[in-house]
Amino acid sequence: MNRTVFRTPVLALPLGIGAAMAVLAGCTANTASSGPGGAEPLEVTINGAQCEVSAVEVPSGTARFTLVNAGTEPNEFEILADDKLRIVGERENLGPGTTTDFTVVLEPGTYYTACKPNMVGEVTGVAEFTVTDSGEEIEVSEDEQALRDEAVVAYTAYVRDQVGALLTRTEEFTTAYTEGDRDLARYLYPRARMHYERIEPTAEAFGDIDPAIDLREADSQELGGEWTGWHVLEKDLWLPAGQRALSPEEGREMADALNRETRKLYDLVYAEDFTISLDEISNGAIALLEEVATTKITGEEEIFSHTDLYDIQANLEGASVAFGTVRDLAEQKDPELVAEIDSRFDSLASTLDGYRSGDDGFVPFTDLDAAERKQLSDAVNALRRPLATLTEVVVG
Repeated sequence: MNRTVFRTPVLALPLGIGAAMAVLAGCTANTASSGPGGAEPLEVTINGAQCEVSAVEVPSGTARFTLVNAGTEPNEFEILADDKLRIVGERENLGPGTTTDFTVVLEPGTYYTACKPNMVGEVTGVAEFTVTDSGEEIEVSEDEQALRDEAVVAYTAYVRDQVGALLTRTEEFTTAYTEGDRDLARYLYPRARMHYERIEPTAEAFGDIDPAIDLREADSQELGGEWTGWHVLEKDLWLPAGQRALSPEEGREMADALNRETRKLYDLVYAEDFTISLDEISNGAIALLEEVATTKITGEEEIFSHTDLYDIQANLEGASVAFGTVRDLAEQKDPELVAEIDSRFDSLASTLDGYRSGDDGFVPFTDLDAAERKQLSDAVNALRRPLATLTEVVVG
């Protein structure tokens, strides 16, 4: 089948993990079945710092949730492992007044559900969530199991490949920056970041890695504390009028911190116990398109450099790779959905190609007028809608 093939390496997502604990106000001790038997999904009502799940216990297997953001601000739903740090499953960028389906596969154990208003700061509404042993084993044919195994192996390799490239390109960028070659640093900045943007859901699953590497200034001001990572150096390279530049010593400290955190991410994904599950792959593809639709398309991410189109391209590539690893599996179950997703990927890639500049660059996001931004947003939304059902098909 004709389909856009991205030349850049492919993406990954959060890692598979265990469980955790706390109490949720207003959550009744209900139990429910949302497993493979086709039962009704659990409803999660989110309102600011409150996060109420309609049941606190489900049988192991495929768990389905309907996320309702009844609040006035964007929010995020997370399922945490028993250490309350590792993210087993998440759905970000839940807009006010929206309802979203979310599917994840859960092994028996203790987990915690939580929310994160505006996707920054500490999680709130943390509540214990128990997954009992259903005693049921999902029958999977030998051919399907082979496809599942191939997807996990391929995606794990992709994540490691991207993080390895990220480490190298980050060090090239920080060397140019600390040596005062600002033109080279500006050139390398968006290109190095693309490796991170392709695998961002994986980094987010490690707790404090993403805030240390990729926190925006506006979010830092809201949270308080020290602001570190890519966007500190971005601001210094594209310094707004009237703002104070970093001293050489401050710049070196920030560059060294970025290198350290990137090395930490590298060590984590190359650890022997690093794993990725099938639903994390498909949910990763979904999460990357949600990220584009709710934050990247507004120009908020790269507010100083306006290199947002590089980020969007990387998110698209990451989502395409994640989808590609489970595509054959999904096609066996819902060929019409796969055909639609293929078509929407091609359309969005074609739209982005219209804003390329040079061999490997893009025009500044500020060059796009209102009509062009809407065209891009429409192409993103046309893909994100069918893609949102991918996990249900793959693990169902």
